[in-house]
Amino acid sequence: MPRPIWSGAVSFGLVTIPIKVVPATESHAISFRQVHTEDGGRIRYRKICELHGKQLRDDEIGKGYEVSKDTIVAVTDEDLAEMPLPTAKAIEIVAFVPAASIDPVRIGTSYYLQPDGQVAGKPYVLLRKALGRSAARQLGSSAKVAAKVAVAKCALRGRERLGLLQVKDDALVLHTMHWPDEVRSPETLTPQAVELSEDEVTGALALMDTMAEEHLPALSDRYRDALEEVIAAKAAGRQRPAAEDSEQAAGGEVVDLMAALNASVTAAKEAHGETDDEADVHDLPTKNTATKKPTSKKSPAKQSPGKKTPTRPKKAG
Repeated sequence: MPRPIWSGAVSFGLVTIPIKVVPATESHAISFRQVHTEDGGRIRYRKICELHGKQLRDDEIGKGYEVSKDTIVAVTDEDLAEMPLPTAKAIEIVAFVPAASIDPVRIGTSYYLQPDGQVAGKPYVLLRKALGRSAARQLGSSAKVAAKVAVAKCALRGRERLGLLQVKDDALVLHTMHWPDEVRSPETLTPQAVELSEDEVTGALALMDTMAEEHLPALSDRYRDALEEVIAAKAAGRQRPAAEDSEQAAGGEVVDLMAALNASVTAAKEAHGETDDEADVHDLPTKNTATKKPTSKKSPAKQSPGKKTPTRPKKAG
């Protein structure tokens, strides 16, 4: 388990839970060094003071805020630690809201909250169980309460942040959140008005049904695997692996949506080992080439072959 990056307490109401904040994820990305392309020599960066012209050690470097071009105000760790901020040493829960009400775009990095000391055990489990049971609690009838998450404020890594507390297995998880003014509006990114037929929308829904899974499937980082192969080949003096042919259409190519949807549904069925008879989705609609006009006359009912219409007996006169 990695080292804690912050220690303090979670507070909701008058309940306080001493905790340590531990990163919940780790990066497996392959890191590169900058090198001189001519001879492969490493490129290094040196931290030089522009006033004295000498290289500095890390313990000689502090923080400063540039007020103007020629004025920098030094800010020490003591200044940050003694700020009059209620969340400086506390993750303060301010509300419990339905999980579905949170915009996923606002969610950032995830951290585990580790109880700090024996005294933290009982309130930690209390909050974990309360959040975990929020989805199962009944309201009189069979209606269920929406799963709740805790919205909190905390001062983490040099700034006050919004946070989201959820339960994962037996642990509390803190997700940092962007403030509302940090999320850009997507209005200028959306395409211009386009025409979609109902058949195309139905086809897309059929494809979604074919690709549906009960749980997130096991996925892997294929880019990282391929990059490791390239590095291993070059380190051993071998030729790097050949690139696979891509069958994706070019960005500017006009695509027949119905044909693409039909092909996608077929491919998805094959990937799941299904046949047309086994799949739970309906056949995709085909394009209507002609529009049928409504008629006012009713067609006579067709008789089944081999059956005669019974005749009524005539009344005796």
